[in-house]
Amino acid sequence: MVNMRPILLILLVFLGYSLWLKWQQDYHPEVDTITSSESAPLAMDADLPPANTVPAATQTTQNKPAADLPTAPQGASPDVSPSEPTFQAASPTISITTDVLKIEIDLLGGTVSNAWLLEYPIEQKNPVSKVQILNSNSNGLFIAQSGLLGGNHSAPTHNDRFEAVQREYALQAGQDELRVPLSWESADGIKVTKTFIFKRNAYDIEVRHYLSNNSAGVWQGNAYQQLQRARLADGGSSFTDPGSYSFLGAAVYTPEEKLEKVKFSNFSDDPIKLQSDQGWIAMIQHYFLSAWVPQPGQVVNYSTAVVDPSGWPRYLVRAVAPAVSVPAGGQHEFIDQLYVGPKLQEKLDEVAPGLSLTVDYGIFTIMSKPLFWLLSLFHGLVANWGFAIILLTLTVKLAFFKLTEAQYKSMARMRKLQPRIEKMKARYGDDRQRLSQETMKLYKKEKVNPLGGCLPMLIQIPVFIALYWVLLESVELRQAPFMLWITNLSDKDPYFILPVLNGIFMVLTQRLSPTPGMDPMQRKIMQAMPIAFSVLFAFFPAGLVLYWATNAGLSLLQQWYITRKIAAAD
Repeated sequence: MVNMRPILLILLVFLGYSLWLKWQQDYHPEVDTITSSESAPLAMDADLPPANTVPAATQTTQNKPAADLPTAPQGASPDVSPSEPTFQAASPTISITTDVLKIEIDLLGGTVSNAWLLEYPIEQKNPVSKVQILNSNSNGLFIAQSGLLGGNHSAPTHNDRFEAVQREYALQAGQDELRVPLSWESADGIKVTKTFIFKRNAYDIEVRHYLSNNSAGVWQGNAYQQLQRARLADGGSSFTDPGSYSFLGAAVYTPEEKLEKVKFSNFSDDPIKLQSDQGWIAMIQHYFLSAWVPQPGQVVNYSTAVVDPSGWPRYLVRAVAPAVSVPAGGQHEFIDQLYVGPKLQEKLDEVAPGLSLTVDYGIFTIMSKPLFWLLSLFHGLVANWGFAIILLTLTVKLAFFKLTEAQYKSMARMRKLQPRIEKMKARYGDDRQRLSQETMKLYKKEKVNPLGGCLPMLIQIPVFIALYWVLLESVELRQAPFMLWITNLSDKDPYFILPVLNGIFMVLTQRLSPTPGMDPMQRKIMQAMPIAFSVLFAFFPAGLVLYWATNAGLSLLQQWYITRKIAAAD
């Protein structure tokens, strides 16, 4: 009987590779992930092309079909010339610094044009340079815009100039909230105060438009929010950069349709058109996102569009609220939320329902989410993600202890049968059919399962892949240190110690594993497996290799103990 474990092992490796290719096909963005840079200019880019991105004011009703909603810009607001640029180099900016954010707001439209995350360095070796999400540089344009659309009176869109009382704001010690007011007033008596409200230790920013109607008639119009982003150069995917496989594009969430995502390459062919009284829009990238959350309780039109597709394309995801009427002498306040920050899974749903879905584990979500929950639980106990991974490995081993124990007992008995199988091989010579029949009779008599050794590995592969995506998508583990030489669990082992250690465990496990009936070619393949896995794991995140090496070490100890116990019983 030819031992099937090596063949099954190869098939399992091929299955894992096929799953990886399928994931790449379904979720691999056709543009490179954002390359954040502290060196991006803080001023507006004078060469930024115009973008007429404001839809006309619309009246939204509950029974209006989504197909009738304006999804692409058809013109500017009544008081904005279509040729007026979205940005101007001469437009001044306001700088705001909190404990976690540095924000720059352009007075042209009150646009959030630059945003840095002060607690997230780009590289560990250079903690001064922070991750930048929003960016006013035309090479990597990514901005958050909002405004009002006046149907019969003036209203400030993102093309209108606001005024500010000061140019720099900072959240002081002992201060939990910081308000940044901007003002705008029209000749016909419409006054709007746009206020940004920042809070301590928070990435969500409250944006309020307080409108006072000092005109002689009723003001009617809409509030809108949009994220505008330029398409980045296609840098392709890289096996040594797992983040390059993370989703990059726009997303719209509604309770009815859940999360709808669209890659930049599919904006024109697969536009989003949705309507709901609760939802949000976002631009998603690896580890981070920006999202607008309109005030709930109003039926909002959500859509995507491309600006200037034949020239310098920019991609929009937009939310347009229903029209409201403000009588002469009356006031109305529009309240929305802007989130600019990391994908912190425990906090995202507090900002808006469903926002945690931006942490995309894909087809492995059903396993990755419980694994992350367990990791977070262990991290709360030991305050170290590396030790949390070790505790997770122990938990998985304990959960399947009885199953693996039964398999290792079967393998130990099989090892004891090796001398008898060798005698059978000598007796039957080249008669493989007779050898297989006699071998199976022996296995049946001794109650040995020759395929039993594959089951523990079969169990581990889904956990392994699910944990891979936890390490890939969870910003909590980004640049997380373990100990000694491993300072970043989301990057490869710098000295390749863990891959080599895992290879050693595999070699020792092979020496304990029986190989009756294995031909020389199969034996060579098995002997090459530790080297192949060591090379493969050399490029994987250290946290993943830590899990696999810990599991291999525990499995080796368990198998060694059971083998000795059964050998001593005879």
